[in-house]
Amino acid sequence: MKHLFSLLILGLIVTSIYAQRWKPELKTDIPLDSIRLSDPCILADQATQTYYMTGTGGLLWKSKDLSKWTGPYIVAKTDPDSWMGPRPMIWAAELHKYKDKYYYFATFTNRAVYIDTVRGNEINRRASHVLVSDTPDGPYVPMKDSIYLPPDMPTLDGTFWVDKDGKPYMVYCYEWLQNWNGTIEKIELKPDLSGTIGEGKVLFRAHDSPWSKERDDEGNVGPNKVTDGPWLFETETGRLGMIWTSWVFNVYVQGVAYSESGTLDGPWIQEKEPITPPNFGHGMLFQDLNGQWLMSVHSHKSVNGRYVRIPHLFKVDLSGEKLVLEGPYQP
Repeated sequence: MKHLFSLLILGLIVTSIYAQRWKPELKTDIPLDSIRLSDPCILADQATQTYYMTGTGGLLWKSKDLSKWTGPYIVAKTDPDSWMGPRPMIWAAELHKYKDKYYYFATFTNRAVYIDTVRGNEINRRASHVLVSDTPDGPYVPMKDSIYLPPDMPTLDGTFWVDKDGKPYMVYCYEWLQNWNGTIEKIELKPDLSGTIGEGKVLFRAHDSPWSKERDDEGNVGPNKVTDGPWLFETETGRLGMIWTSWVFNVYVQGVAYSESGTLDGPWIQEKEPITPPNFGHGMLFQDLNGQWLMSVHSHKSVNGRYVRIPHLFKVDLSGEKLVLEGPYQP
């Protein structure tokens, strides 16, 4: 597990340095499966009739048909004097339209600052944060609050949800590196998403999953410690669900949980089996411009010691009580 984690960090560092220090060459008519991108998130914007795809690395791609893409563009403008530092790593960026603004939810890491060392792992200053723009293609800039989540906690993969109480929330992971049993938590956001209100609340823990597994140093099999990539959705019957990603030994895969109360407070009941094929994960759901529900995920494999991650689309059926993954989708 430590070896896999080290390889993942190396790949993400390379991606983020690329995005922060080098102005990328603009390319056009690029097929989706020719793009190398972790944690792909697609915003289907009705106002511009355009798809906007982002993810790890702080880059943005645009498309009119989901088939051919133009990019990459650098759209995140962070404050070099903030806790993030001058060149933060950017992971798992998401775009969300809320009211009359567009918001950029992402994980930012300052590699020059360490907050803790646990079981030999040095933990960087890392947290989920939100930027804002008037347009979907940015630039996305900081808002009022410089800190959304506690500075002594490594948090990541923040996403957005408006709950039944009408209030906006960030749902995020408290990383396993520190607590050794990763959690998925919620925290209330200010009405304009410019900061947070109160403290985070645990929704569930990695060990609650019946499908994720790992071996400890003695070879004993138990639940995996990783929580990754939460995304909220509702079925057409109004049932609240969440997709999230972990591991089955060395296989990266995505599961799903459902809230019995229909709210973020749960309780959350985990499905017994993963929902995606092996080595597909960190998914999100969106409706294309014609109303078809799709899942965007990345494939995950190691090639010559480096992770290669490529965006993929799956067709989704949300008409019943559960999310049904129907198979690969070719636009």
